Amino acid sequence: MTQYQLGKTLWNIADQLRGAMNADDFRDYMLSFLFLRYLSNNYEEAAQKELGRDYPTLDAEHKQSPLSVWYEQNAEDIREFEKQMRRKIHYVIKPQHLWSNITELARTQSDDLLVTLEEGFRYIENESFESTFQGLFSEINLNSEKLGKTSTERNKKLCTIIQKIAEGIADFSTDTDTLGDAYEYLIGQFAAGSGKKAGEFYTPQQISTILSEIVTLDSQDPTMGKKKQFDKILDFACGSGSLLLNVRKRIKENGGTVGKLYGQEKNITTYNLARMNMLLHGMKDTEFEIFHGDTLLNQWNIFSEINPAKKIDFDAIVANPPFSLRWDPDDTLADDFRFKSYGLAPKSAADFAFLLHGFHFLGKEGVMAIILPHGVLFRGGAEERIRTKLLKDNHIDTVIGLPSNLFYSTGIPVSILVLKKCKKQDDVLFINASEQYEKGKRQNILTEKHIQEIVDAYQYRKEIERYSRRVPMEEIEKNGYNLNISRYVSTAIEEPPVDLNAVNTKLIELNQQIQSTTAKHNQYLNELGLPPI
Repeated sequence: MTQYQLGKTLWNIADQLRGAMNADDFRDYMLSFLFLRYLSNNYEEAAQKELGRDYPTLDAEHKQSPLSVWYEQNAEDIREFEKQMRRKIHYVIKPQHLWSNITELARTQSDDLLVTLEEGFRYIENESFESTFQGLFSEINLNSEKLGKTSTERNKKLCTIIQKIAEGIADFSTDTDTLGDAYEYLIGQFAAGSGKKAGEFYTPQQISTILSEIVTLDSQDPTMGKKKQFDKILDFACGSGSLLLNVRKRIKENGGTVGKLYGQEKNITTYNLARMNMLLHGMKDTEFEIFHGDTLLNQWNIFSEINPAKKIDFDAIVANPPFSLRWDPDDTLADDFRFKSYGLAPKSAADFAFLLHGFHFLGKEGVMAIILPHGVLFRGGAEERIRTKLLKDNHIDTVIGLPSNLFYSTGIPVSILVLKKCKKQDDVLFINASEQYEKGKRQNILTEKHIQEIVDAYQYRKEIERYSRRVPMEEIEKNGYNLNISRYVSTAIEEPPVDLNAVNTKLIELNQQIQSTTAKHNQYLNELGLPPI
C-alpha cells in the first residue's frame, strides 16, 4: 500500500505541475529526477558504510551533504575512495550532483540549478561507470522551451518540480521496493495519459502478471526436488522493462533463482527508461543487459554478443511486440537463421517475425509467452504457412484469448501464445477468457480471480465448459490449422432443446380454448341481437 500511496502522491504532483506540457514530455523529467534521487541515496548509504566513523555527522542547520564535507576535508583520499565505490556499487556520483545538493539548490531557488543538473547528468552518463549509464539522459532537454522561454524561467520551473518531488517523497520509506513500485505506478499512469503511444513501451500489470506466471510455473522442479534456476530471461521488445522485472519477481517469490535479464528496445527514450527501471529496482549493472536496436533486423545478435562460439538458449522469453507492425524485409532476411525454416511474415504484419525471432532463442526446456493480435490465429497466406509448421512440429502449447480494451494502445482483443520446443502433450490448450473481466472507466480490468483462473487452467490443462479445452491435433488439422478460439471453445450458451410434440399439443389445446371461448362469446352476441364474430 505504501508503494501505491507514494506513486499516487507523485502522480498528483506531476498532474499539477506539468501544465500545458504533454504527459510524454513531463514523464521524462519526473522519472529522471526520481532515478537521480535513487542513485544518490544508494550512493550516500554505501559511502557511509565505506567511511564508517570518518563519515561526517552534521547538525540540522547544515544543508550540505555530509559527503561534500568529507570531499573538502580529504582531497588526497578521494581517488581511492571512488575506486572502492566503483568496486562495491559499480558507480560514482560527485557530491555536487547528489540529490541532496540538487534539492537544496531548488529550495533556495538557486540560479545554478539548471547548470548543475546538466553537469550531473553528463557526468553520470559518461564517467560514473563504464557503459551502464551512457546516453541515459540523452532525451532530457533541460533547455527546452516547454520548461520556459528563458534560462531563468526554465531554472525556476525546475526548482519548483524538484522541490515538490522532494517534499512529496519525504514522508515515505524509499527503500528499493517502495521506490521501484512507485516508479512502476507512475509509468502506468503516464502510459494512460499518453494514449496510443503507450503501446510502444507499457504492458498493463494484469497482462504482465499472466505472462510472468506462465513462464515461471516451473520455478519449483518437482522431479529434482529443488528450486530451478533461470539463467537467462529475454524480452526482445522490452519497452520500459516492467515485464522482465515482473518475471524476475515471480521467480524469486516461487523460490527460484535468476541469473541475468536481457532486453532489447528500438525507441531510444523507452530504452533509457528500461535501464533506469532496472537500476531503480535494485539490480546491479551486471545482472541485466538492455540493448538499443531493431529486433526484426537482429541488430543485436544475441548469441554472438554473449558467446561468439555458441547460440545462447533462454530459459524464459516474454514479449509484447507492436501489433501488426508494417515491415519491409529484404532478400537477405529470407535466409536469416530465424526465418529460413518458416518463411517471412507478410509486409503488412510483422507479428510472426517477432514470434520466430524469440522462438529461435528459446531453450529446449524453456517457455515463451507472447502477446499478439487475434489475426495471427486465422489469417491466410504466409502467416498460415508459418502457423501450420509450428503446429505440425508441435511447438504451440496454449492459445489464450483475452477480453478487448485491456491496452492503452488499442481496444482490440488480443491473444497470448505459449510456445515450447520440447512439448510433452500432442494437443493444444485453448482458453477463452474473452468474457471474464470487469468494466472500467477507460480500460477493462482483469481481477486477481480472473488472472488466477487463466493461470490454473494453463497449469493443470483444465477442461472447463465454455472456457477451456484441450484440442487434439487431428481436429485442428481438419480445421485447416486455423486457431480461431471460438471454433474450439465457444462462450455462447446453447438454447435449451425444443420438444416439438409438447409444443404441438399445447397449440392444439390453445386452439380448442379459442374455439370454446369464441362460441360462448357469439352466444352472448346472439342474445343481444348482434352479429357473431
